[in-house]
Amino acid sequence: MQAFTTHTGLVAPMDRTNVDTDAIMPKQYLKCISKTGYGDWAFDGWRYLDAGEVDTDTTTRTKNPKFELNKPQYQNASILLSRDNFGCGSSREHAVWGIRDMGFKVIIATSFADIFFNNCFNNGVLAIALSEDEIDLLFKLSQKHDLTISVDLINQQLLVNDLVINFSVDAMRRHKLLNGLDNIALTLAKIDKIKQFEQRHKQQHPYFFNAMEN
Repeated sequence: MQAFTTHTGLVAPMDRTNVDTDAIMPKQYLKCISKTGYGDWAFDGWRYLDAGEVDTDTTTRTKNPKFELNKPQYQNASILLSRDNFGCGSSREHAVWGIRDMGFKVIIATSFADIFFNNCFNNGVLAIALSEDEIDLLFKLSQKHDLTISVDLINQQLLVNDLVINFSVDAMRRHKLLNGLDNIALTLAKIDKIKQFEQRHKQQHPYFFNAMEN
């Protein structure tokens, strides 16, 4: 997983509440077994005017010009701005994969569904919860002009024009992102202690291992 320390990017505003995981990544795409390549399917039902399947060539589909993320000014956006209860619904990790593969590195909202929130940090996406007043301000700024935000995870600050907005991330989640560690990498970082435990356990309880060998 790529480490996240700081990032400056264009904001794409999605002024919606309760954006659920079925809308983010519809069920027909969950049959894929890879963890990448979901970007063209994210927000599928809102993004396209025709239905799609895993084997549908997305370049042949008709995009919905009214969908906010289809607008030309947001094609290079890497920060997604939304409102309350983002990522609610089922626990599909594919939803985060789709948003990540669209190019979004940061999601800012009033609140997140718990499982989606955890999945973001497990897949290198920084999810930031701000107050309703702060979110309202960011939406107002994004309506006036193309809004660019600098995100500093080291100091837990957003730099917006001449404003500084502080945010807070759980210490362990912050550590994982800053060092590019998913749960497996976090475990492997303690491989020496794991091996020491295994060796000690084998010495203390040899009959377990003798039984397995026989």
